[in-house]
Amino acid sequence: MARAVGIGHQDFETVQTEGYFYIDKTNFIREWWENGDSVTLITRPRRFGKTLNMSMLEKFFSIDYAGRGEIFEGLSIWKEEKYRKLQGTYPVLFLSFADIKEDSFKQARKKICRIIKELYNKYDFLLETDLLKEGEKKDFTQVSVDMEDSEASYALKALSGYLSRYYGRKVIILLDEYDTPMQEAYVNGYWKELVSFTRNLFNSTFKTNPYLERAVMTGITRISKESVFSDLNNLKVVTTTSEKYADCFGFTEEEVFAALEEYGLSDRTEQVKEWYDGFSFGKRKDIYNPWSIISFLDERNVGTYWANSSSNSLAGKLIREGSPEIKMTMERLLRGETFHTTFDEQIVFNQLDQGDDAVWSLLLASGYLKVEHYELNTERRRAEYALKLTNMEVRMMFEQMIEGWFGGCRGISNAFLQALMADDVKAMNTYMNKVALQTFSYFDTGKNPSGEEPERFYHGFAFCGKKVRIGSLSGATEDGAEE
Repeated sequence: MARAVGIGHQDFETVQTEGYFYIDKTNFIREWWENGDSVTLITRPRRFGKTLNMSMLEKFFSIDYAGRGEIFEGLSIWKEEKYRKLQGTYPVLFLSFADIKEDSFKQARKKICRIIKELYNKYDFLLETDLLKEGEKKDFTQVSVDMEDSEASYALKALSGYLSRYYGRKVIILLDEYDTPMQEAYVNGYWKELVSFTRNLFNSTFKTNPYLERAVMTGITRISKESVFSDLNNLKVVTTTSEKYADCFGFTEEEVFAALEEYGLSDRTEQVKEWYDGFSFGKRKDIYNPWSIISFLDERNVGTYWANSSSNSLAGKLIREGSPEIKMTMERLLRGETFHTTFDEQIVFNQLDQGDDAVWSLLLASGYLKVEHYELNTERRRAEYALKLTNMEVRMMFEQMIEGWFGGCRGISNAFLQALMADDVKAMNTYMNKVALQTFSYFDTGKNPSGEEPERFYHGFAFCGKKVRIGSLSGATEDGAEE
């Protein structure tokens, strides 16, 4: 009998104890532990099982789950005695920034501090012991949503020290969706303030923390080292083009086809492959998005499940505000063509509106594009990528997005064509004005202080409008054109 399909469960214990559909990814525990990296940053698109895998790490290593090995019975990791003995032997600090989507730096900072405060509340039993000195107890109680920057940046390091002394072991720190507040900061205009705050927090927590055993950070993007990780030279970065953990996030084709057979859907393999195949991690070219596959197993119909699981607002913003070259390239990609480009996988958020490279890098990291192949250009010391839209689902998402932008103009465009065929210049001008009002936005003013690009855009439109008014359709010359 096929297992129940539980949609949206991100807690590993719940998935296992309730018997929901699950594909065994516990090899990730073994692979990560044996690699021995001090701090690991893993980037994957949204809905690729990052949070579930982090929950899995917490349940496996945390002292809070000592003696709870039944959660892992029957899974790959539990076959080895070495790892059965390792389970439940470390203090673990597990944080998530997934919900930090605030409109202002003040609110984002307060939410980060609230998350830290909640961790402290979990361990407030330390105040009842003789472990902490009076000054440390005072520092412990002063951790709050309104604490000073210096207190906030040091708080996780201090808590690591308290737990290390209490349990006699260094701590493992897990930070899920580290870059969610970064993306919101870019969109809402408080990037510099947030970067300054998080840089100090990350340096204290992950670099100068003598109580840290190991750490894992996950996110969608690899934010540039200069922005956030300037002091973290102990960071191992694993992106979508890296070989490490290639099959630990997302489903392989073999796993997908086995799931289809379990649910009696083997006759739908080609359709599922067309819609959802296409993600590539390292040399693995057969990766599927878990959210779409699980949703398909539940609904038994294809649809834009992953694409519709968020607003896709940042992708739409970058394309809509992007250069003419970005828009023309998107047209080619929607036609199924391959786009060749060179860029750095590091995301420089404050350069997204200044150059195309950062845009392609973000769209790749977000899962909207896939790498057909890439190679290192030794002369330019940068990787050259051949990119395509990931699959049918992503293509449908972009088509729907673009149709939405111009949906209100369909009637107008038909009338414009009628006026064009009738050589009615005055009516054409009227319809062009209506199109401008419905399609241009304040985003077109840009953020460049010089204002060059926006100004050039409006000059170009005015010039095109003038040419239409004086064009050959009416037979008028520029000097004799009628308004």
